Amino acid sequence: MLDALKKLLGQAEPNLLEIDAAQWSRVEAGLPFLDPLPPAGRARLREMALDFIAAKEWHGAQGLVLTPDIQLSIALQACLPVLKLGLDSYRGWVGVIVYPGDFVIPRKQMSEDGVVHEFDDRVAGEAWQGGPVLLSWFDRPEDADGMNVVIHEFAHKLDMLNGPPDGLPPLHEGMRRQDWTDAFEPAYRDFCERVDDGEDTFIDPYAAEHPAEFFAVTSEVFFETPDLLHREYPAVYGQLRQFYRQDPLR
Repeated sequence: MLDALKKLLGQAEPNLLEIDAAQWSRVEAGLPFLDPLPPAGRARLREMALDFIAAKEWHGAQGLVLTPDIQLSIALQACLPVLKLGLDSYRGWVGVIVYPGDFVIPRKQMSEDGVVHEFDDRVAGEAWQGGPVLLSWFDRPEDADGMNVVIHEFAHKLDMLNGPPDGLPPLHEGMRRQDWTDAFEPAYRDFCERVDDGEDTFIDPYAAEHPAEFFAVTSEVFFETPDLLHREYPAVYGQLRQFYRQDPLR
């Protein structure tokens, strides 16, 4: 699949060099969840975004031309979760591949009776362990159906730092695995029950697919609508506050 991707994508897009104040303002206007950042935090995020763009290989897929605005928007969102953790958190891989909207990934899945089923899976993003991050780009935010695909997929990348994604990323010194489990496991069970009961949840029901998806989706909510996560699952909010070393409510 990697060889096919390389053939499809061709050459990497050139990286950015200089961004003026008007361009920063234009891009950040589409990311209102950055508004609570203090000036020093905003400056640090911008610096990290440029470093991130320079460090990764960027490709537009299916004819998408990666404009500076697209790269900046993605980089700002990707760097927000690691604002206090550092770009080394995204070590070990180089590729960012951006599609014009949802895209299809061919899958193979073996059933319990040993039969291999092949199917096309339409997705908005995917993070590969040791490989690239695949993202959808939507010119209109409403087309993303309320999902922040960038924060979601980069949360998966953090989860992958200690192996396949399972909803338990490597915790920092001073954090306890038991505290994380005590917060996330009952919240995940409760959320799955609510989704199974047909409740129209404020949090994306995709979070019920797997503990790794619950971590990624709650990471989205933590940064975009922190009051919602704190209201629904305050213990989860508390663990994410420690993990990301940020407190969006403040």
